[in-house]
Amino acid sequence: MKYISTRGDAQRRSFSEILLEGLAPDGGLYLPEQYPKVDDATMNRWRTLSYADLAFEILSLYIDDIPADDLRALVRKTYTHEVFGTEAIVPLKPLEPGLALEALSNGPTLAFKDMAMQLLGNLFEYELARRGETLNILGATSGDTGSAAEYAMRGKQGVRVFMLSPHGRMSPFQQAQMFSLQDENIHNIAIEGVFDDCQDIVKAVSNDLPYKRAHRIGTVNSINWARLLAQVVYYFAGYFQATQGNAERVSFAVPSGNFGNICAGHVARMMGLPIERLILATNENDVLDEFFRTGTYRVRKGHETHETSSPSMDISKASNFERFVFDLMGRDGQRVRHLFGEQVEQAGVFSLTPEEFGRIAGFGFVSGKSTHADRLRTIRDTWERYGVMIDTHTADGLKVARECALAGTTTLVLETALPVKFADTIREALGREPERPAALQGIEDLPKRFSVMPADPQGVKAYISAHVSA
Repeated sequence: MKYISTRGDAQRRSFSEILLEGLAPDGGLYLPEQYPKVDDATMNRWRTLSYADLAFEILSLYIDDIPADDLRALVRKTYTHEVFGTEAIVPLKPLEPGLALEALSNGPTLAFKDMAMQLLGNLFEYELARRGETLNILGATSGDTGSAAEYAMRGKQGVRVFMLSPHGRMSPFQQAQMFSLQDENIHNIAIEGVFDDCQDIVKAVSNDLPYKRAHRIGTVNSINWARLLAQVVYYFAGYFQATQGNAERVSFAVPSGNFGNICAGHVARMMGLPIERLILATNENDVLDEFFRTGTYRVRKGHETHETSSPSMDISKASNFERFVFDLMGRDGQRVRHLFGEQVEQAGVFSLTPEEFGRIAGFGFVSGKSTHADRLRTIRDTWERYGVMIDTHTADGLKVARECALAGTTTLVLETALPVKFADTIREALGREPERPAALQGIEDLPKRFSVMPADPQGVKAYISAHVSA
C-alpha cells in the first residue's frame, strides 16, 4: 500500500514514511492510493473478533511495511482492559430502540482521542527504535487532542511533544490534564489566540521543509493518517455490536470540528461498511454545516470564532476536510490544490460547482448544528429520560442525530468525551456535579507547567529549537 498527497504530489510513500511526516511536502494530506474493499465473507469473519484483533485486520490492509507479528503485538498492547476499562473497548450504551451511544471515552484522558493516540504512541516508539531516530511532535489542540497525545507520549523513548493550545479557551479540567504533566519530554505552549491560530502555526512550521527536516518535526493532529486510520476501527466495532447481519444498515452521528473523527467514518464507508448516513453535528461554529447545506466552505476569522460550551469544536478551519474533498473531486489533486492551496489560503472561501455539490449525496453526509441552549436541553433530557449523563459535544451529536436519523435505521451517536471534562455546563444543566474517576480527583489544584506565547510561528520555532538543543 502506497500513499499520495491530496494536492497531486506524484511521489508515492510508504506507511512508515508518512507516519513520522504529517503533512505532505506540497502542503496536502496523505491518503492511500485506493481504499481496500471489504466483502461480506470478511465482514462475517471480523464480527466475532476482539477489538484488538479487529484493529489488526483493518490496519494490516493499509500497513505492509511493519511485520505482521509486530503490528499484532502493538495493537494488542494498546487495546486492553487495563487501558480502556472494558473488554469491549467501545461498548454501546442503548438509549432506546434504534438509538445508542458508542462509548469512545474510556481511555486515560476520558476522550475519544485516546482511541487513536494510544496506538500512535506505540507506533512512534516502535518506528523510531527501528530507525534509531528521534522525533519532535508539534501539535495543536482545542481541548482533547493535547492531553490524549501527551498521555500517550509521556515517557516514550525518542519522542518530545510541543503542544499548542488557545490560552484560556479550554475547560479548567482540560487545562489541568495537560498543564499538570511534569514529564521532561512534554512541553505545553498556550497561544494568545484561538485554536485556528494554533493550527495555522503547526501548518506553517510543517511547511518550512528545511526547518521541519532539521528538527525532525512530526505531528499527532488528525492530519496524521495513522491517527485517522486507527479511528476507522471503531466504526466497524460499533456496527458489529449494533447489528446481527450484513444486510442491516446503521447511521453514525458525529460531533465534528476538525473533520477527523467523521472522516474516519467516510473511510469505513468507502471500504464497504454499510453506513446509511454520516450525520455531522457542529456547534455555533458551523463552517462544516454550512458547506454540506450550501456547497460553500467559508473559513471564519479569529474574531468570528465563537467560544462555546463544547470548546473542542470551536474550530473554523477544518484541517482534515481536504481528504473528503479530494474524494469528492474524483481524486483530482490539481482541483484540490486550487481550492485549498489557493482559494482558502488567499480568500478564505470556495464554492463547489452545482455538479460537484450534487455528488455529496452519494457519500452519505447530512449535517446540522447545535447551540448552548440545545446542549442544555439535550443533557437534561437524556439524564431525565434515561439516567445517562452526557458531555456537551456528545449532546451536540445527539441533538442533530434526532433531527437527521432515518426511520428503520439504527443510529449510533459517538460519545466523544465524559461529562467531568465540562463540569460547568453539567452543573448548569443538571444542578449537580458530574462523576469523576478517583485518579483525577483534585487535578485542577496540581502545579502547572506551561508557557504563554503570541501567535507567531517564528517564536514557536525558536522555542522548539532551544528545547531540542537543551
